[in-house]
Amino acid sequence: MADVKPHHYDSLLAPIITEKSTLLAEENKIVFEVPLTANKSDIRDAVQTLFKVDVTKVNTIRIKGKTKRFRGKTGFRSDFKKAIVTLKDGQSVDITTGL
Repeated sequence: MADVKPHHYDSLLAPIITEKSTLLAEENKIVFEVPLTANKSDIRDAVQTLFKVDVTKVNTIRIKGKTKRFRGKTGFRSDFKKAIVTLKDGQSVDITTGL
């Protein structure tokens, strides 16, 4: 693992496990929460290096935070970015085991 650099761990914050992302897993796609400053090439390098798979495509979505009310007080959810990573056919990643 000599080619794993510390910034690869900073490029992927957490996997997003929802009903929609588990349906995408059937299409060789995995979903990660990434920093707002991450670009597609950083995400591609991190996934390929950490999970030892081939990435064919990376799509990113920036999600704006919402204003929410809790017990009469207004709060604000923070903005975040998520990446949908498409893997080569026949490859998969078990994100529940961790790194």
